[in-house]
Amino acid sequence: MSAMRFLPVNRQALLVELADLPQTLVLLQSLQAAPIAGVQELVPAARTILVYFAPQQITAAALVKAIAGRELGGSVQRSEVLVQIPVRYEGEDLAEVAQMLGISPEEVVRRHTGSEWAVAFTGFAPGFAYLSGGDPIFNVPRRATPRTKVPAGAVALAGTFSAVYPQASPGGWQIIGVTDAAMWDVERELPALLQPGYRVQFVDAAKTIAAGADQQPDSKPNTAKVQAVKAQSAIQIEEAVEEGGAALRVQSTGLLTLFQDLGRHGQAGQGVSASGAMDQGALKTANRLVGNPSQLPALETVGGGLALQSVGDNVVAVTGAAAPLWLRTADGQRWSVPCHAPVALADGDVLQIDQPISGARCYVAVRGGYRVAPVLGSASTDTLAHVGPPALQRGQLLQVQLVQGAQAVVGATQLPPQGLPAAGAEVVLDVELGPRTDWFTPEAVALLAAQRWQVTPQSNRVGLRLAGDTPLARSITSELPSEGTALGAIQVPASGQPVLFLADHPLTGGYPVIGCVAPHHLDLAGQIPVGAWIRFNPIRFFEELVP
Repeated sequence: MSAMRFLPVNRQALLVELADLPQTLVLLQSLQAAPIAGVQELVPAARTILVYFAPQQITAAALVKAIAGRELGGSVQRSEVLVQIPVRYEGEDLAEVAQMLGISPEEVVRRHTGSEWAVAFTGFAPGFAYLSGGDPIFNVPRRATPRTKVPAGAVALAGTFSAVYPQASPGGWQIIGVTDAAMWDVERELPALLQPGYRVQFVDAAKTIAAGADQQPDSKPNTAKVQAVKAQSAIQIEEAVEEGGAALRVQSTGLLTLFQDLGRHGQAGQGVSASGAMDQGALKTANRLVGNPSQLPALETVGGGLALQSVGDNVVAVTGAAAPLWLRTADGQRWSVPCHAPVALADGDVLQIDQPISGARCYVAVRGGYRVAPVLGSASTDTLAHVGPPALQRGQLLQVQLVQGAQAVVGATQLPPQGLPAAGAEVVLDVELGPRTDWFTPEAVALLAAQRWQVTPQSNRVGLRLAGDTPLARSITSELPSEGTALGAIQVPASGQPVLFLADHPLTGGYPVIGCVAPHHLDLAGQIPVGAWIRFNPIRFFEELVP
């Protein structure tokens, strides 16, 4: 049995590093066939498996021992599913790839279509599958400068892998063709066309024009069906309000307002991360204050400017950032109302949220809950993956579900959270070092905690982009194969300026993670506004886990 390395991530996750992709796939198959009690999710990558576990069910030491006892010999059983993907080989990097490999563009196409590929793992974006097992000649570097936008359907190569971009996104892979097959479609029973283990055959569309579109009858989204569902939903909302149901009408959206709940867990196999509310404690509190189950969807709004008009009578609560709240009645009266308290709205009343004094995001729950359709089991909107309900629009009507007879009473006013930072203020985040702390110089590891880092305007739900006076230097400068990244990971790109991954971070990443924000400070991290300063406080130093 070959040795495995066990690297700490945080108290709820660890990273298993193996020698190569075949070993990784063998271990993955073993862990899936005979699960370990307490393991919640597995995120495989090129040479690693990110293992999420419940510490109340199994300790990290016990988990390491259980995994280390698995055999890595043998091979992975091939899937019976074969997906054929018609490709127009007209990619803008085709000639350059041919030149790098010392063959003609026609030979690149012949070799790309002449081998059967397999889905090794997923990541980067929903429906993005890393395909391995192609012709041995394919080992091409990523582009020196990634493109700011790669078109949806681009068929590409990087290293020994091939892939199809499911949606338009930045990317540094070498593009050799394009396909019309939809890699991702939420209208399908399995939204991702390519699932881990599936076999894949690329087909030259120029030679199979007649058969191309018909080979994947379920691969394209049914646009007419989607529009019909949206139209029917709008009609149902209007009808419900006319029959006496309550609603909230969006008068203004602020900078960005989304539906969020506790996230869509368990979708790593389709390349989908959990997403969910940036401040989950605030979401739960808002729901409790109006008598809802704590996991119901609420509105998450960043900055100020959200204004909601009550259609019928409603009870709402606003939590999270410390922001002034105003209530304006239909006859023009206006007064302030408290945060972290239930607020009764009569028909025509308007609730407005001003710019937060401290913190960044407010959460608005309504008694009964919003009637919003879940996507993959969650109403959360993932801004990176474009999964979930769209952002709120001005004039939109938000239907409120009827209050059930046994629903809890509204909660008492609560004290607002202490220590939320304002722009320009300093906040301390506890950090657990790992899994790639040893890729950095000792001076860089010390500098992570010694230096202040300012949150830049390029920050969003994907992550906080940080700027410090001195960048973090690496001791290992080689390229890191893609591996799973956890919520709160502090990833360090080539610039040496860290990015703190938040709710909508990609499932996998290709830059080393020097440490992770401790789980008890993740809600606080989600409330840090642009312009604030962060100091990292290491509470656990890096040390490999030994079986």
